[in-house]
Amino acid sequence: MNVYQVYKGDNMSGIVVVGAVFVDIKGFPEAAYIPTGKNAGRVEYVHGGVSRNVCEDLCNIGIDTTYLSVVDDSALGKEVIERLKEKNINTEYIDVKENGMGTWLVVFNEEGDVAGSISQRPDITSIDEVLDKYGDEIFKDCDSAVIEIDMEEKTVDKIIALCKKYNKKLFGVVSNIQEVIKRRELVQNLDCFVCNQLEASLFFSKYIQDLGIKELEVALKERVMAANIKSIVVTAGDHGAVYASMDGDSGIVPARTVKVKDTTGAGDSFCAGVAAGLTYGCSLREAVEIGTRIASSVIVTRENVCPIFRSEELGLKIEKE
Repeated sequence: MNVYQVYKGDNMSGIVVVGAVFVDIKGFPEAAYIPTGKNAGRVEYVHGGVSRNVCEDLCNIGIDTTYLSVVDDSALGKEVIERLKEKNINTEYIDVKENGMGTWLVVFNEEGDVAGSISQRPDITSIDEVLDKYGDEIFKDCDSAVIEIDMEEKTVDKIIALCKKYNKKLFGVVSNIQEVIKRRELVQNLDCFVCNQLEASLFFSKYIQDLGIKELEVALKERVMAANIKSIVVTAGDHGAVYASMDGDSGIVPARTVKVKDTTGAGDSFCAGVAAGLTYGCSLREAVEIGTRIASSVIVTRENVCPIFRSEELGLKIEKE
């Protein structure tokens, strides 16, 4: 194991994020996208990955963030680290190894929606070694944690145990719902699970993909209780987001009307907003409203992450030592 040893800023407890780094290769057509034909356009290489995006989004809304991940031992891996360091994200616990980063190849249509994609998964199993060696010091002083729930089960188990040991809230986001379905019971350990409508439909094995927003709220209230999940937030595109919890709280937060350029990263920023809100004293509805606001700021640009906000703008009251 080769862990980067870099500057660790003051007051870096904040939110711990755990997951994989990806490089996004994004194609944009110049005109209407033709699925079976050749399309002239442009190709961009962007630092991505669900957890990496969440990490930068949290930093951009004024929250101290620590990132547990793996990068390639390459110039691109070092570039990823340097960008995170520039944001003052704590990269002390990022491991370096061959095939440590994944690749996401994606093509967008002229509306900014994903027309097709292929993913190559990275090897992030060495996160286990980092957790074995540094887990207690990472989690004992953090405010909460966000994880990709579809990581290796052993890794997820260790994080759940650490959060329980130190009484920390744990939030889950997903990059591959099929892996989560194999171990559905792990979601019961989350304080909130964030996913989209298709992922929720697959997770609950109940066809809710095409339900209207009000019907989706009713379905989620039933499913949350039956599956013993503390709370869930489901995004439904331009229809907004629906939330439900075991205590009977539920509701709908409408989407903001904006001109979409690129939807990549919107779900990640939404998750960051929800996690930040629930970590720092907001109600579930208020947290979803924060997620909706910063997600809307992502889809109007070509960036994977939100722009800079002051935490006070979003109604977050964060006390730092």
